[in-house]
Amino acid sequence: MPLDPAPPPADRAAPVRTLGPPAPPVRFWPVDDLPALDPDPFLDELLSEEPVARIRLPYGAGWAWLVTRYEDVRFVTSDPRFSRAQVVGRDVTAMRPVPVASQTAGLQYVDPPRHALLRRVVARAFTGGSMRRLRPLAERRAAELLDGMARAGAPADLMEHLHGPFPIAVLRDFLGVAEKDWHHWAGAGEALLTAGAGSAERAQEAAGATRARIAALLHSRRAEPREDLAGVLARAAATGEITDDEAVSLAMAVQVSGGHAVRNNSGSMMYALLTHPEQLDRLRSEPELLPRAVEELFRYVPHRNGVGIPRVATEDVEVRGRLIRAGDVVYNAYLAANRDPGVFPGPGTLDLDREGVAHMAFGHGPHHCLAAVMARMEAEVMIGSVLARFPGIRLAVPPEEVEFQRQGLIRGPRTLPVTW
Repeated sequence: MPLDPAPPPADRAAPVRTLGPPAPPVRFWPVDDLPALDPDPFLDELLSEEPVARIRLPYGAGWAWLVTRYEDVRFVTSDPRFSRAQVVGRDVTAMRPVPVASQTAGLQYVDPPRHALLRRVVARAFTGGSMRRLRPLAERRAAELLDGMARAGAPADLMEHLHGPFPIAVLRDFLGVAEKDWHHWAGAGEALLTAGAGSAERAQEAAGATRARIAALLHSRRAEPREDLAGVLARAAATGEITDDEAVSLAMAVQVSGGHAVRNNSGSMMYALLTHPEQLDRLRSEPELLPRAVEELFRYVPHRNGVGIPRVATEDVEVRGRLIRAGDVVYNAYLAANRDPGVFPGPGTLDLDREGVAHMAFGHGPHHCLAAVMARMEAEVMIGSVLARFPGIRLAVPPEEVEFQRQGLIRGPRTLPVTW
């Protein structure tokens, strides 16, 4: 049932709305688990009927605006009147009881100009040259893992043999963690990105342990400099360009997104291809389509549940006829924007010939994901390696029997049984 917003305090009159229609009712959005790659029907409804809506999420206080249309999401995410820094310290309606990212350091809750400086530091590790150096290593890692799957024999779990260990191996090489130490780090992403009961305690424990390990790694890089992400961040902290806390938070953000998120997103991409055999056949016969196919898969796959980090309006702003007041909380639905039929005709169709407008799987504006270049490379390597090594690959079970993650912020298969 729609909920009305709380009345204003007695000593402060409610603001007079001078622009647009009356504010819509507040809708509760439980963000339930959804089957496989099914889109969220709540987002589809809002996209069609109420593109600027008011919502309440399972945790936190109050309500927030939710923007779903492609052009509106681009507007809010790039307009400086919407601040992430002003979220810090506020009890806003949210997906989780505690934030995933640090609110006191790192990129996620910082506005320009400080945000631009932090991005420049991290971008030194995410260059085209560094990805070209990393790709041959990634290809060797994928080949080794798929050789192991071939030795194990069919049927096999592609998540166990490839999509789980591969992103971790690439991230380990990129971040600069010794292989013998990586097993201590590998489970942090899932704990940090779980939304169910008891998740707050698990997330706090995982965050504390991960921050301690990263701090130790950065300390070691000051004594033994290297050209990996840890080395880049350690140098920037040593010269005072960024703080030690910022260096740790930046490394932590890359670890979480580069491990757990890539695991699930790439698994979902492969599931999408395995359940669209005509598209899979086309990629086998036209491997040059792979980069474009990867872009369409990023658009098509619902890579997360719900929404991410909100913003706060710093002044009154009109969005599609709705007046968003200064101090209002605003969420952007990238998933809905990627299904806007006014921008992507037939959005529910996996179309490898789709060209034109860029998807929003990596966000937009100043907070566009810096790791996008690495995620694209990893997706191309994984899909290309699987099709080359196992041209006859197919699901070993009916599609509806593939088990997907539950109560997580990132969607993806828990297992992906295949044969060949």
